[in-house]
Amino acid sequence: MSSAGEGLSRPLPEQVRLHVVELASQVLGSMPQAVMPAPLRGIAKFDPRKRARLGGAPIAAQLETDKKFRELVAETLAASWPELVESLAEGVVPPAAEPVLVAAAAYLTRPPGWVEMVETARADLERSAAVAEGSAQEQTLTRLREQLAAQKASAKEEADRLREQLKGSRSEISDLRRRLHDARERTRAAEARAAEMEEAAQEAKAAATAAGSAGESELRRLRERVADAERQLEATRRAAREGRSVEDTKVRMLLDALQDAAAGLRRELALPSSIHRPADSVSSVAPGRHGVQAVPARALADDDPALLDQLLALPQIHLIVDGYNVTKTGYGALTLADQRNRLLTGLGALYAQTRTELTCVFDGAELNGPVPVSAPRGVRVMFSSPGQIADDLIRQLVRAEPVGRAVAVVSSDREVAESVRRMGARPVPAVLLLRRLGRA
Repeated sequence: MSSAGEGLSRPLPEQVRLHVVELASQVLGSMPQAVMPAPLRGIAKFDPRKRARLGGAPIAAQLETDKKFRELVAETLAASWPELVESLAEGVVPPAAEPVLVAAAAYLTRPPGWVEMVETARADLERSAAVAEGSAQEQTLTRLREQLAAQKASAKEEADRLREQLKGSRSEISDLRRRLHDARERTRAAEARAAEMEEAAQEAKAAATAAGSAGESELRRLRERVADAERQLEATRRAAREGRSVEDTKVRMLLDALQDAAAGLRRELALPSSIHRPADSVSSVAPGRHGVQAVPARALADDDPALLDQLLALPQIHLIVDGYNVTKTGYGALTLADQRNRLLTGLGALYAQTRTELTCVFDGAELNGPVPVSAPRGVRVMFSSPGQIADDLIRQLVRAEPVGRAVAVVSSDREVAESVRRMGARPVPAVLLLRRLGRA
């Protein structure tokens, strides 16, 4: 071994230090507690795979200052590399030995000239690192040159492509300019022809206006005859299908309306005007029958609070309610059954107050099975047939009423409101009925 005063002027090379610390951490794990250096007892409890990484600095310091601990580690090294340790003890460095292993063995065993052995290994490692770095830089330079050449070739191809595009664009621009000139010429000619045609149209319009006045009367008369024929045909078909005359019912309803408007006797006595009403002739699915899925509606903003009260005051008015449109507007968080029950209860109270004919229409497609519905007194409950939506059933109900009878449809569906308005009924937003039922 070397003298105590002999030492390194610089720290161990990092590769050598890591190797020595790894070897010492292995020895530390197998040392008895009594002979284990006190500063390293906590590190000895670490996981063997983490001991060298987490306790590297304390282990290296202990090796530097604790000769006994260093000699224990050197003994382990000598057991693994006896030939290398013997050669170093004789002052001979095996030519084929790895520099890291030589430096680690020289540092731990401290043979004569160990400092020079460590420095020689350091120089070998630095030369190897420099050679490796130079090789890596050469490879990087070669790769960058290849990339530069590829980019130059790509740039040349892109420039050639852009030149061809520019050439084509110039040709296209020239063609577009020519077409624009032709289009302007055609536009001028078309404007001239349009002016001539407009002048001729004005003359024709004046002639048509003169002739139209004479034809309007004839057209109106023909339309009335067609409408009468259609009404008679529809009445005949319905009477043949159901065995009763809807036209008789319409006449009776008109007679009732005239009588109520004159005397108001039936409203005061709360007597029904007839056994059968036109809405009863419209086919639908009775409560308790199967249905299919419905189509949602769109809301129509209209919040005139006096509208519904004025309509309910009309004699013999028929109020048709789009059921689910109203319930989903007012209390859509409830189940469908609770929505129906709540609406029908309110309509029953409304009938008790006004004695108005009430028909509540629900989408049969909303039903997943037979639905028991108990209709209040005076409220007609109808479900649309399979393949039919409530909107179509509402239109049938409006169409079934005689011309001249007051009919109101409660629905915030814009399409339903527009269609029933064209048919002569008065649309009422759902929010107005909800407010009326809330007052009741």
